[in-house]
Amino acid sequence: MAGACLLFSRLFYFIQSSIHFNKIGSVRKTCQSHLQTDQLLIEEKPLHVPPLSEIQKVLQGALCENFKTVKVKVCPCPDLKAKPFCLVESGLCGNGTLLEVGSPSYLRPLVQRDKLYNIPEIIRRVQGPGRIFAVGAGAGPWPIRNSNCEGIFNLSVDKDDQLTNGSYTATVRGESEECVQEKLPDTEPRCALLLNLFLSQGLPGEVIGILVKQRICEKNFVDCIRKGLLEHYCDRVVGLGGIFVIKRGCVHQHVMRDFSKTPLESEEDVNKWLKFYEMPAQLNCLGTLVTKDLDLDLRLEHFHSFSFSNWGGHYHYDTTPDSVEYEAYLNVAERVLRVDRPVKV
Repeated sequence: MAGACLLFSRLFYFIQSSIHFNKIGSVRKTCQSHLQTDQLLIEEKPLHVPPLSEIQKVLQGALCENFKTVKVKVCPCPDLKAKPFCLVESGLCGNGTLLEVGSPSYLRPLVQRDKLYNIPEIIRRVQGPGRIFAVGAGAGPWPIRNSNCEGIFNLSVDKDDQLTNGSYTATVRGESEECVQEKLPDTEPRCALLLNLFLSQGLPGEVIGILVKQRICEKNFVDCIRKGLLEHYCDRVVGLGGIFVIKRGCVHQHVMRDFSKTPLESEEDVNKWLKFYEMPAQLNCLGTLVTKDLDLDLRLEHFHSFSFSNWGGHYHYDTTPDSVEYEAYLNVAERVLRVDRPVKV
């Protein structure tokens, strides 16, 4: 009986949300085009959810093999609205979910410009009622910049679907190919092509806190975490998301140039098209990681950074192992949602 009631309540909410999407479209009437959210295929799989205390022990061991100074703890999430984080909500707790939308394959061999997604509509559809906080990495909405760009996503929608957008784009500009970081307005709800978000209710609570200094391995910071979890949990797939701050040092990052006019047929073509920079701290990196792809064509790790200067982009690795310092706050996801997965990859 309880199961039937739960099924009915979910069906009722789905019908209500479908009506609500139509109301949003009729009331807001903007010129912003995007794919119809209710027409996108959504797939869902559960994730293994270990206790935070267990994850702490796994990561303490894994990171000690890769950094000279390592402190991993279960701790109350600091206020992420405060400096040095400057996110739009305070915490990472409540209904933790990994969300992946689109695919890098929509960039290759030539871009599919129609792949524009309404983020608030998608996260409402997958998370249900209430406040939703989303942080992560993706492609920025190219129409607002008149150029392809990186997206560094930090946004929330309240129970009435009011969007608070603290997101940024990073764009390659001018003959000198300068990296230009710009904030997105609250009126811009879209991303393009691909997106990886950690979703929560933005509540305070316990998370995994990490502080590491002086890298002594070849792997990057995210690789150390993901591969440490993979080695311990094997086929029990674990996903994390949140923020890490590069407090000292420099990192190798890329920003996508404007869409290629010639087909990108190989990894070599892609790497020639990307613009690489060495970016200095402080950089705040937002994104997700998952230990295996669960036959969903998942991106295993994806973090983008913003700064309080003009730097922003896709994190690869630090270039100053002797001086680098990372501080991270991550939470575990209960499930993964895959939206608009390519039919052929």
